[in-house]
Amino acid sequence: MFALVDANSFYCSAEQVFRPEWRGRPIVVLSNNDGCIVAANRQAIDAGIPKFEPYFKIKAQCDRFGVIALSSNYELYGSLSNNMMEVIGRFAPEQHIYSIDESFLSFKRCYPAIPCLIKQGEMIRRAVWKETRLAVSVGMGETLTLAKIANHAAKKLADYNGVCVIDNSAQRKAILSQIKPSHVWGIGRRLSNKLDLMGIKSAYALSQMAPGLAKKQFSIEMERTVRELNGEPCKGWDQARADKQQIFSTRSMGERITDCTSLQQALSKHADIATSKLREQDSLCSVMIVFASNSPYDEQPTGFKFTHRFAFPTNEIGEITQVISRIAKQHFRTGVRYYKVGVGLIDLSNETNNQLDLFASPRNPELMKVYDSLNHRYGSHSVFMAAQGITPKWHMRRELLTPQYTTCWQDIPKIKC
Repeated sequence: MFALVDANSFYCSAEQVFRPEWRGRPIVVLSNNDGCIVAANRQAIDAGIPKFEPYFKIKAQCDRFGVIALSSNYELYGSLSNNMMEVIGRFAPEQHIYSIDESFLSFKRCYPAIPCLIKQGEMIRRAVWKETRLAVSVGMGETLTLAKIANHAAKKLADYNGVCVIDNSAQRKAILSQIKPSHVWGIGRRLSNKLDLMGIKSAYALSQMAPGLAKKQFSIEMERTVRELNGEPCKGWDQARADKQQIFSTRSMGERITDCTSLQQALSKHADIATSKLREQDSLCSVMIVFASNSPYDEQPTGFKFTHRFAFPTNEIGEITQVISRIAKQHFRTGVRYYKVGVGLIDLSNETNNQLDLFASPRNPELMKVYDSLNHRYGSHSVFMAAQGITPKWHMRRELLTPQYTTCWQDIPKIKC
């Protein structure tokens, strides 16, 4: 038996933790540079606020309904996520953190000792709320896919108060019949449209497809999905989160970049973000793409895109930053007001299975472990390369940013008795 514990409207809920007067009020969280709405709680959605729309287009509508608009507070979200995952992990011997607000649990070796799974789910919800003030939903099923379905049902279907358990055929049929194929884990828009043309309108209808036919008409992954919907475990932690085949870090600037030093700093910052993700999945990079440009809406859109191949695969930030600085100096053009910059790492390989070379420069993985552990312990970018700059002017715009209550000394909440 597996469980998926998922925070409800995580970004918005995280903003309410230290602002209890905001609970029950409509809240939206904006993307980088306060561009688009990337998160909205139930109250904002009920007010008709659409997600992924540019904020400036619907600002008047937000003001009319009293919607609280906030900049993305990534430092706060990361800190609260770590606290939440620590609490969730206490309820099972095996835990797999799937994303910033989702965590799988496995009760494989202790399920018979749990007298009631519904009460277990309620205990998880109460513990997370008591210790973090974050509301979560819990879904349980015999497979990872069914656990995901159960979590969706706990949030969206009536008669479930945040906890749903699929542990028998009748329950499975009843829930799958109410869920569209597009809400099944791994079924995207294109597959959903194709299934619709085939007359498959529900997750239950999808589960009735012959596994061999699913493999023949779609892929081996579709066959696994069909089998999992029928309670046959086919996916493990490795399938739940496969390594990325390419990693990009790109962003529009809060303030235009007009000098070479600032361009070097911005690109170095994105290199740091990308290589951190690279090391997180124990990968090495052979090819790097570096690009920068002004806005496509400028009078003369211009920029550069440069591809660099490393002599030997690497994931060390020092080596990558040296290359970034050299590329920035070579391709910077005076008079161009750079608006969007980014770094992409492609041609990735597993570090464990890396073929060593006698003539390769010795790498220092222990240094990178210390580098990453310090940033993990004290907050993202607590330690960074000097090439990124100390107080850069090009930081993204976050005019509606709330305090970083758990990661910044100046923002620690003050209690007056």
